[in-house]
Amino acid sequence: MDLSAVLKELESYGDERTKNTFLKHGAQEPFFGVKVGDLKKILKKTKKNHTLSLALYETGNSDAMYLAGLMADEKQISKDDLNRWVQAAYWYYLSEYAVPWVAAETSYGFELGLKWIRSEKENIAAAGWSTLSNYASVNDSLDLNAYSSLLDEIENTIHNAKNRVKYTMNGFVIAVGSFIPELTEKSKKVAAKIGKVSVFMGETSCKVPLAKDYIAKIESQGRLGKKRKTARC
Repeated sequence: MDLSAVLKELESYGDERTKNTFLKHGAQEPFFGVKVGDLKKILKKTKKNHTLSLALYETGNSDAMYLAGLMADEKQISKDDLNRWVQAAYWYYLSEYAVPWVAAETSYGFELGLKWIRSEKENIAAAGWSTLSNYASVNDSLDLNAYSSLLDEIENTIHNAKNRVKYTMNGFVIAVGSFIPELTEKSKKVAAKIGKVSVFMGETSCKVPLAKDYIAKIESQGRLGKKRKTARC
């Protein structure tokens, strides 16, 4: 399938209810409102396709951009590509999921995550924390000292961080506690200290998970340290 064919199929899957939901969460025109399940129907036809994924992301259409993240080839996409992508990731479906998922599966995901969390731009900083979280979920060899220091940073700064950055910092505590057994106890202590994290979620019913409870749930299920095969879902 070429770009034109994919866009035409995306349009055919457009759903008004989904579109209205995405608008409430921060999506902007142009986009069709395609459910993830339908995006994956297209993905079955294209498989990973580096060139097509870049073209889809460049359209600025949120559905196409999200699909690009699912379609991207982590072995071919470059740092420059991902830096362009994160700059254009204007709402959290893109900045906290589509782009970080791909970045986390590259060999330089940790490097990019560390760079992005220092950005003054909320969406980029949030993407950085999400990338580091996802990187921990799919990699066994990790810089434990760096992850430990980042937990310290979150403990001291989370409540004064920007809105979506707070959300992804909270997610980082959960990820470290869940995927890095060596830091689970420290993550629990940090989670207990930061407590409830207040994030404005717009006109939605979404809530911020309580990190302490979330880690406890993972532990009770015997899933601590169990890595994912892929960051993307």
